[in-house]
Amino acid sequence: MSSATASSGAEQRPASAGELQTIVAARSLAGKHSCFIGVGRPSTAAILARMVHNPDLVLVYESGTIGAKPYHVPLSIGDGELAETADFVVSVPEMFNYWIGPGRVQVAFLGAAQIDRHANLNSTVIGDYDHPTTRLPGAGGAPEIAMGCPEVVVIAPHSPRTFVEKLDFLTTKGDHTTLAITDLCVLERIDGELTLATLYPGVTVDQVQAATGWALKVAGDLQTTPEATAEELSALRELLSRD
Repeated sequence: MSSATASSGAEQRPASAGELQTIVAARSLAGKHSCFIGVGRPSTAAILARMVHNPDLVLVYESGTIGAKPYHVPLSIGDGELAETADFVVSVPEMFNYWIGPGRVQVAFLGAAQIDRHANLNSTVIGDYDHPTTRLPGAGGAPEIAMGCPEVVVIAPHSPRTFVEKLDFLTTKGDHTTLAITDLCVLERIDGELTLATLYPGVTVDQVQAATGWALKVAGDLQTTPEATAEELSALRELLSRD
């Protein structure tokens, strides 16, 4: 165990909202056998899950690396460490035709610029499609990933700009989405609609509603997320500090 991991919680500053979001996402992968991920916070969360909760978790990246075991947070899906540490590497067409399409990857982590109450995603444009305010990166493989993976978890910042009443463009259907993990809470898709299921410590229902573009349903058994443990926080900070 590293000296950082061994340090007590009393010696650590409390988890930030972003850190807790990453930790909660990592916890969601406990007991899962495989996860399809992109770069950024989803990748950080998946690596953290392998470090702390689920060392047997198989990480799958869109570039075709299956069973990657990165020591650092990858800079992109083409980061050389992913191929170097993978169990094997396949072509992108094979990834989608033989792994994603048949449902061989259990969970997918996705992000988006906009998400609606039904967990549909927009990663194409902000504003009118023909004359957008912002042209976004586009669908990539997200529609196929969301359709092929049995479970989809959306990781996104919680604001009215992201959680909107109506998408500017429908990029990806939310039919397989189970959770949306934000920097305020966890929303669970219940009866086809995102529902407030878990609040982070110190966050109120009113705060979440103010950051949501529709009248948000609240679960009858609303829970509070456990605080980040010293092990989780130390492992995350060590991971983020690696060159």
